[in-house]
Amino acid sequence: MTQAPLTRGYHHGDLPNALKRAALDVIDEKGLGGFSLREVARRAGVSHAAPAHHFGDAAGLLTSLAVDALGRMRTAMAEAAEAEPDPVDRLAAVGRAYVRVSREHPGHCQVVFRTDLVDTENPDLVAAGLATFEVVRGVVADLAEEMNPALDIDTATRLCWSTMQGVVEIEQKMRLHARHSGTGLSDTDGTITDFTRMLVEGLRAR
Repeated sequence: MTQAPLTRGYHHGDLPNALKRAALDVIDEKGLGGFSLREVARRAGVSHAAPAHHFGDAAGLLTSLAVDALGRMRTAMAEAAEAEPDPVDRLAAVGRAYVRVSREHPGHCQVVFRTDLVDTENPDLVAAGLATFEVVRGVVADLAEEMNPALDIDTATRLCWSTMQGVVEIEQKMRLHARHSGTGLSDTDGTITDFTRMLVEGLRAR
């Protein structure tokens, strides 16, 4: 069967990125529950077959967005880490970078941890995840060298990553609780700094 020509709504040679931009628009407006390849194609102004041609299926397109998100996270965290000579400040800077990217690119980052919607065995996604994890792991390894050589670095890295993602997910609810309870809460950067100090104390050798 002859496929309809894809001639509208995108710059020649850049259709995959045009489709990804359209996908982000759909996610931003309708959430992942309202996501469909047909809607992505409509917004990009192309045949409904175009997304499948380039990405295979919805999981393929969402996986591509997850790869992009992890790349943004890795770059931002690596740059933040390189700018801080002190290991504790470095960990806090990495946390701030992670949260900033998640807030600035919510459509991308909604799909990063959705194992039900992406191809978790995709080689590009696996490589991007490992590379991003390694940035945080490197910072934790520096802390361990200084404070606790016996530290389980992989477990500590997962703890730090879970804390960063926790700030992304529930900070607004934490703020509501703080306001209603009268306990107060720092701004985002302050919250990350406070959490980092507590984490570091827990990682020290006893």
